Formats: sequence, C-alpha cells, structure tokens
Amino acid sequence: MELETREDVAVLRLANGKANAMSETFLARLNRLLDRLHESPARAAVLVGTGNAFSAGLDLPSLIGLSRDAMRAFIGEFEHTMLRVFRLARPVVAAVNGHAIAGGCVLALQADVRIAAAGGARIGLNEAAIGIGLPSTVLETLRCQVAPASLVPIALEGRLFGVEDALRVGLVDEIVEPAALEARAVERARSLAAVGAAAFAQVKAGLRRAALETIERRRADEAEAWLDTWFSADGQRLLREAVARIAAKAP
Repeated sequence: MELETREDVAVLRLANGKANAMSETFLARLNRLLDRLHESPARAAVLVGTGNAFSAGLDLPSLIGLSRDAMRAFIGEFEHTMLRVFRLARPVVAAVNGHAIAGGCVLALQADVRIAAAGGARIGLNEAAIGIGLPSTVLETLRCQVAPASLVPIALEGRLFGVEDALRVGLVDEIVEPAALEARAVERARSLAAVGAAAFAQVKAGLRRAALETIERRRADEAEAWLDTWFSADGQRLLREAVARIAAKAP
C-alpha cells in the first residue's frame, strides 16, 4: 500500500494480493496510511484499489480457522479501521476500480462519495447470502449512505450488483470509464475540499453523529450477535464452501 500526494489530495492505494482481501496485514497497512494522512497537509483523500479489485472483502482463508476470541479481536480491529475512515473530517472519495464485495463494500461506504469504473465489477454486501450477519458498524454506516428502500436488497438479501445497478440502489454515486477513474475521483475530492475545511468538518460530523452514537451504544452486543452467525453451523458450512471456491480458483 502507498500514499501519493497530488497537490492538495492524498491518494491511498490499497494493495494486498490479487483481490486486496482484508487480513490483519491489510488493516495494519491501511491504518499506517491513515496515520500518514493525518500528518499530511492534504485537504482531501481518495481511496483506490489495485488490479481488478477495490477489495473483495475479508480474507476468509486466513480467518476461517480462528477461535471466537481471535475473531472477536479481528472484527474489533476491522470496525476500528472502518470508523477511522468514517470519522475523517476531510473529504473522502472512494474510487471503486473493481470488485467491492462485503468488507470491500463496507470500506467504500465509509467515504463521502463513491465513483465506480464502468465494467464488470460486482459491488455489494453479500454476507447474508453466505450465512453471516452485519455488525452495527456496517448497518449504521450503510443506513447513512443509501435510501431506506435499498436496505432490503443490499443488506437483507445480500445481493451483489453490477455497477449500473449499484448506482441505482445508491452504493455508488457516479460511473466513469476506467481510464478516467482516478482523475475524476481526485477532481471530486478537490471540489469537496473547496468548501471551507471547518464548515465541511462540522457539517459532516453532524450528519454522521447519530450513526456513531448508535454504533457505540450497540457495538458490543451486535459484535456478539455477529459472532454467533459466523460460528453457527450454517455459517461455518457456507464459509468453508466459499473458502473451497477461493482455493479452487488459486493458481
């Protein structure tokens, strides 16, 4: 992973293997980039993946064997990292260059604006479809970003959407040609930063305050409920089937 500065916009480039899957290493690297962002003079930030994925979600092969205590620690770090992005006072644009599935979609939802590359990418929260739930950090940040009518297909049905349908349900705000994606994301981030920094930060914090208060109030209980789904018989069976599919595709 790396942070590039384009005048007044910092570009945080996600990289972790072929699919930018979210492991402990991924989260540690992203947190280091966020530390660097806090220290930088950049007025806005862009998140972008590498290859054909923004992020394909949690690194299931590295997580499937964890104990409940170890998984609790991992999901706690995942939520902490997502909320660091959600709380950023500066404008954040997600340049969704490819697949943004499950945890990858969650990361994109922490941004203020999501711009997707045209093409065959799949975007969505498919956790329910593979037998696991969604913790309060995911549910409340999702509720901030999409219309109520979109919550059933996105969260309860766990659909994965092509980019045009992702635009329709509100998972992305704009679609551009792949070659123009980063430039457009930087341009959009810069336009958001044209608002006075103090005013932007105050309004953004106000818009997100209710979600953050609900997350803090419900976080511990929802984490345990989420772990119940992860370690349920159906959840483990479906997760192991997903891991087997990943292994079958590996070179």
